[in-house]
Amino acid sequence: MSVKRVKEYFRKYGMESRIQEFEVSSATVELAAKALHCEPGRIAKTLSFRGNSDSSPVLIVTAGDAKIDNPKYKAQFGTKAKMLSPDEAAALIGHAVGGVCPFAVNDGVAVYLDISLKRFQTVFPACGSSNSAIELTIAELETYSGFAAWIDVCKGWD
Repeated sequence: MSVKRVKEYFRKYGMESRIQEFEVSSATVELAAKALHCEPGRIAKTLSFRGNSDSSPVLIVTAGDAKIDNPKYKAQFGTKAKMLSPDEAAALIGHAVGGVCPFAVNDGVAVYLDISLKRFQTVFPACGSSNSAIELTIAELETYSGFAAWIDVCKGWD
């Protein structure tokens, strides 16, 4: 996986030492919350979707306890929510499923942050592998993800 790529990305900011790597899997929200000893909502899961027929892939970073709301997604993006397959995610995003994150992604990938994250002081996104994470404030997540916009496309968290 691409934890090395993410470490190189954060090295530019003197933050690579903040990346945590675990001896256990953190590939799912539940596993990551257990590894980090935190509530599942604070896991910043990054979901990869097909863009419109003529656009690049889209990443949406949501709280770990949130689920995509299909009508909200369609209203936001003008298309049905269709997640990338594991092979597509690795090829188009640059990170494999289980380690998909909004850092050091391939060119042309749009990153969005869901408002479900705003209720936390800090969150834990993955760092390119199925056993890594970094704790970031919401402001840091905004800065280092290169996000396009805050959106509201989730349900089940409020």
